[in-house]
Amino acid sequence: MKRLFLLRHAKAERETPGSDDEARALAPRGREDASRMGRYLCEEVHIPDLVLCSSAVRTKQTLELLLPELGARPTVQYLDALYLAAPDTILSLVRQARDAAGSLMIVGHNPGLADCANALAREPESRAMRKRYLSMLEKFPTGALAVLDFEMAQWRGVAADGGELEIFVRPKDLREE
Repeated sequence: MKRLFLLRHAKAERETPGSDDEARALAPRGREDASRMGRYLCEEVHIPDLVLCSSAVRTKQTLELLLPELGARPTVQYLDALYLAAPDTILSLVRQARDAAGSLMIVGHNPGLADCANALAREPESRAMRKRYLSMLEKFPTGALAVLDFEMAQWRGVAADGGELEIFVRPKDLREE
């Protein structure tokens, strides 16, 4: 089995005219949400073996705040190709991941990340997960995490409608607890 974590960067500062989008940093709320998501991952899910992260400042900061909360240190690669990547690019990177990694996290941006999650997840059978699935289809906000399981031994087999949505959690879900 392969487990894929798709994490959108946390809330970033507003873009200003003439500013460099790739250099935008996290807003204070985003910093809090990133740490909170790290604690959630440690307590409720598990730690990814490999992390592929966009080279943008806001994605790097999200990951840097999340990692200390995990209690373990996965292998991390920062990739320019993930900056505002299209779903096909994200899927290509997933399919190229080393098979020794049982779990892979992508830290990226919308709309590509949301579109990729929506394409990979098949509609759940359980009512509880269907509600989360529909929520994910409606909006994949900053800081949100989708976790999909694939019944396969190799990443190259990951395909549309092949993933079972295990978790979809938004920062506001964790703030309400």
